[in-house]
Amino acid sequence: MISFLHSSAVNGINAYLIDVEADISSGLPVFSIVGLPDTAVKESRDRVVSAIKNSGFDFPAKKITVNLAPADIKKEGGLFDLSIALGILVSSGYIEKKSVQKICAIGELSLDGKLRPVKGLLPIVLSLKKFGIKKVIIPEGNKNEASVANDIEIYPFANLTETVKFLKNEIKVFPFTGSCESDENQNTAPTVDFADIKGQFLAKRAAEVASAGGHNMIMIGPPGSGKTMIAKRIPTILPPMSFEESVETTKIWSVSGLIQAGESLVKQRPFRSPHHTTSSIALIGGGSYPKPGEVSLAHNGVLFLDELTEFRRDVLEVLRQPLEDKIVTVSRAKNTLSFPASFMLIASMNPCQCGHYGDVNKECTCNQYQITKYRSKISGPLMDRIDIQIEVPALKIDEITTDKQPVSETSHEIKQRVIKARNIQYERFKNTKIYCNAQMGPKEIKKYCILDDKAKELLKNAIEKLGFSARAYDRILKVARTIADLADSPDILPVHIAEAVKYRSLDK
Repeated sequence: MISFLHSSAVNGINAYLIDVEADISSGLPVFSIVGLPDTAVKESRDRVVSAIKNSGFDFPAKKITVNLAPADIKKEGGLFDLSIALGILVSSGYIEKKSVQKICAIGELSLDGKLRPVKGLLPIVLSLKKFGIKKVIIPEGNKNEASVANDIEIYPFANLTETVKFLKNEIKVFPFTGSCESDENQNTAPTVDFADIKGQFLAKRAAEVASAGGHNMIMIGPPGSGKTMIAKRIPTILPPMSFEESVETTKIWSVSGLIQAGESLVKQRPFRSPHHTTSSIALIGGGSYPKPGEVSLAHNGVLFLDELTEFRRDVLEVLRQPLEDKIVTVSRAKNTLSFPASFMLIASMNPCQCGHYGDVNKECTCNQYQITKYRSKISGPLMDRIDIQIEVPALKIDEITTDKQPVSETSHEIKQRVIKARNIQYERFKNTKIYCNAQMGPKEIKKYCILDDKAKELLKNAIEKLGFSARAYDRILKVARTIADLADSPDILPVHIAEAVKYRSLDK
């Protein structure tokens, strides 16, 4: 007897439908799974056999063949366990065929029949409607994540026994209707604040401008000057995520297995800080079965690279394409996948190898050749893609020890100005795929970055004296547009150009 069920799996961050066919026929007791399964799927045989027996059902001592179609797509992971088990129970006569029609079953089974949460459930549930599927059976641990899709009937269960009773109408279960607004653990107040930082008013201002326009930023300064403190506080001044941004980010985190049980949406902007020993694949994504890298996990958030010059040159160079295109394309012999990667790059580095070039407290021991060689680890094309380059000088002893510090603004106060500037940009780029000034192309720069004669003259003089590249010219205009938005000015004034030029430290 043959049974037909539906399951699903993810390819990148997109889901595709899998037809699960189970056939029980006479012959020697053999249980085989076909359809290009990987090792984890082949191991489903042992999990399914034990789960069925330990759930109180008889496992048929016959020839069992399970086909996962289409056969040309590689299947991986344990999320097919439930559909395979249900297919066998349908073919054995425990469950009627009509009860599993138009139902998608997803879940990994433990040996005692419990359902374990699986990775990548959100993109699966969000895509089921286009496949004509209106009901989905999932593990209970994934119910909040799946509740984001409000046009699909979601039936979460704790074990195989409950699932079978539901399909046989022995128990009445209503679709789960959780609220993604109830995640208390995702709405906690930030534990860090810009008010914690002593001095460094120029660097904090640069961080505000970067956050307001979505600009990439690098901070150059000696150890202990506060670069890392500033970077870790940038998420506290970024505007809240929209629902669409949360869904897109959650899909990436779901595929990567980073959604904790009980969570639904990622509501706080990601902050990723990979170690400088990370590989290019870990940073950009890839592998035998391509998975999102750090640049995609930081989508709609911040990617912080501390000690930028300590990263390998080849690792840094792979950043150039996602910084420009806001997307990562991973190509393999049999597959090509794309992952979104729209993030703010925040980087920090020492001014020289010893770290004390320009330090008022300690003398630098590097010669000019060593300083030039150290800074050349960052290529020109990569540096050109960073809008804001700011020096963060070491604090003087008096600034560190005195108790009479000027009142420093809190993250909340800065955030209100950032939100106001972002709202101006949302209105400016309405009905386009641009969400902030940093994403403007040549067409938008020409339209929205118009300068008067004084501003043009100031920028022309700066370019002639400092030798800015054509790309740096565009970056200055984008940053100046953001500074004008923070000042609630419809026009870019000379004072805005002057401040934007000040944020090109490494070009001087």
